Amino acid sequence: MIKQGIDVLTLTRVGRRYGDTVALDGVDFTVPENTYMSLLGASGSGKTTLLRLIAGFEEPDEGEIAIHGERIDGKPSHLRDIGFVFQNFALFPHLSVSENVAFGLRHRAHAPLTNETEIRDRTEAALKLVGLDGFGHRGVSAISGGQRQRVALARTLVCEPRIVLLDEPLGALDANLRARMCDELKAIRERLGVSFLHVTGSETEALTMGDEVAVLAQGRIMQADAPDTLFGAPRNAESARHLNAWNIFDAALCGNAFGHGQIAVRFDQMDVTAIGNAPDARPALTATYLTGEFNGPTALSFFRAEDGTLLQIVDHLSQPRLPDLVEGTRYDLHFASDAVRQFHGAA
Repeated sequence: MIKQGIDVLTLTRVGRRYGDTVALDGVDFTVPENTYMSLLGASGSGKTTLLRLIAGFEEPDEGEIAIHGERIDGKPSHLRDIGFVFQNFALFPHLSVSENVAFGLRHRAHAPLTNETEIRDRTEAALKLVGLDGFGHRGVSAISGGQRQRVALARTLVCEPRIVLLDEPLGALDANLRARMCDELKAIRERLGVSFLHVTGSETEALTMGDEVAVLAQGRIMQADAPDTLFGAPRNAESARHLNAWNIFDAALCGNAFGHGQIAVRFDQMDVTAIGNAPDARPALTATYLTGEFNGPTALSFFRAEDGTLLQIVDHLSQPRLPDLVEGTRYDLHFASDAVRQFHGAA
């Protein structure tokens, strides 16, 4: 895991249950100082519960949460010095941009500000930081979705939190705006020097945004690594599955080449040939071609293995490598031995 000095946030054996349902199961997790951390998880993985525990909206059933070594579980949320940016922005529609940003300074529980000059200066500085200098007089209903996102961020940053939590912060934006906000969020975080914990269900967003990416599944952290390490070398099947780039299947489909357990091969590292024509030196399995999907610069082909497993192969159209495929026809899918990740036991 990447370490940049001390850890700003530490979770130790944190658990949370709702009746018989285990949402978090002894989570150990750290966010280093001055880091953009992405937390990747599918719906139901426990990622929203994890954020709520850190923020103080709920309390863990077991374990400890600390910021800079100081235990914060059990403290009220407004005394944790944590910023929280919601997916729906949670702005006050009847207040102007400046009034929304200044709200936390005026009404925070600890040492609220009363000096109007200081409030104005800090509000203007926060708006300038997020690229909204001169927008303070506008109503929040009169600005774009991306601008509202930045108002929500400015409202959080103006109170100088020790860490900022972002709950699916780009989910309410269209695709073009999401891409632009990715760059802007990273630039703002770097200028501020505060750690961000960005929760998302999008593997592309997580890998693009994070200095480090943690995968949360089944209530546990499956892996936390630099994006290129996670993408290229997932340590277990759950990590690979969340990246939406790896075929995961039973090793027995390839005969005796890999023994027992599961293996994974990336979509772009599998090739296709007629039955019986796979190169001798390459492991292979037989699968039936189902259909294809055109995605602009790439094409995705879908196959069904003999045990029912769905497999995908991506072909880059600038350098196509797949033959013409006929639906319902069986083919050999082959790959280099060093392209394989092998997993034994449970994820």
